[in-house]
Amino acid sequence: MGNPTRSAGCKKSNDSMRLIITTFVGIVFGFFVGASFPTLSLIKFNLPTALRLLLISDQAQNGTSKIWVASNPRGAERLPPGIVTAESDFYMRRLWGKPSEDLTIEPRYLVTFTVGYNQHKNINDAVKKFSENFTILLFHYDGRTTEWDEYEWSKRAIHVSIRKQTKWWYAKRFLHPDIVAPYDYIFIWDEDLGVEHFNAEEYIKLVRKHGLEISQPGLEPNKGLTWQMTKRRGDREVHKETQERPGWCTSPNKPPCAAFVEIMAPVFSRDAWRCVWHMLQNDLVHGWGLDFALQRCVEPAHQKIGVVDAQWVVHQTIPSLGNQGEVHDGKPPWQGVRERCRKEWGPSWVVGSKISPAFAATLTASNGYNAAGNGGLEAL
Repeated sequence: MGNPTRSAGCKKSNDSMRLIITTFVGIVFGFFVGASFPTLSLIKFNLPTALRLLLISDQAQNGTSKIWVASNPRGAERLPPGIVTAESDFYMRRLWGKPSEDLTIEPRYLVTFTVGYNQHKNINDAVKKFSENFTILLFHYDGRTTEWDEYEWSKRAIHVSIRKQTKWWYAKRFLHPDIVAPYDYIFIWDEDLGVEHFNAEEYIKLVRKHGLEISQPGLEPNKGLTWQMTKRRGDREVHKETQERPGWCTSPNKPPCAAFVEIMAPVFSRDAWRCVWHMLQNDLVHGWGLDFALQRCVEPAHQKIGVVDAQWVVHQTIPSLGNQGEVHDGKPPWQGVRERCRKEWGPSWVVGSKISPAFAATLTASNGYNAAGNGGLEAL
């Protein structure tokens, strides 16, 4: 009969030896792997941020340290996290003094107008409705900028001048979500809006109160009205649904009966705009059909998209964009612009928005919206 004590001792000794040998082999293997792949990129591993930071390689090579932080924004992985600034703003800085003293106020909201100088009086009236909490950004489609200096506010505004473009072209190129990130809400407005009954600060309060991520002010009912959804209702602060013509809506919760605003005066929350910006196609200029696609960017859309009735505007339907076209094949400028508008219904992001058969038939019969439709053919 064997000695139990002696057997247990031998087993323990064997386990210890096995552990020592395994550890030694692991060290040798790790050394050879490290020597063979000194610049192995950590971006290939999906590790927690804290662990990725701990595993940053600082092996010296040619006097410089190797850094790879996979959690940094794309293109900035080689930078120390502490110096990465992923977002910017439209806050103007001085050429002198301490940087910390540059800004006396940091506006929380952004309003943009796409303008021609012919509408300068209208824009001046509109800008007065926006407090110092708003950064003012003008996109000039006619190339005339210096004339605006007759207004004191214009000297503090941001001016971008590129001829014969529309607001969605400007928005795609100058309103990247990382540039407008400091702003809680972004107003992207046309130039032909009457604002006598509008106050921007009060509008923001109502948007917050009712949880609207995408919104617009109600439209004065008797002028420039296309959709029942955007018609101002005098008995409430906000509405989110309506009754349209028979067959025009695939569902009570779908556009244009709900989850719908027009493109003349939309207001986006920061998060909603990040989604909408990515949806904008590079060849989109007039934005036809975009109003039907906005529902893709918030959930539930019929609760988070709505019209603010208590703060309302008048769509003045002033002709402007058609004058920026060119004569082609004997056609007047406005006709080419109109045809381009209609072609924007084709992209899949519009078709995929479940336009009802009855509404589609109306579009086909009229070869596009009627004279007041979606951004205003009357404005061409």
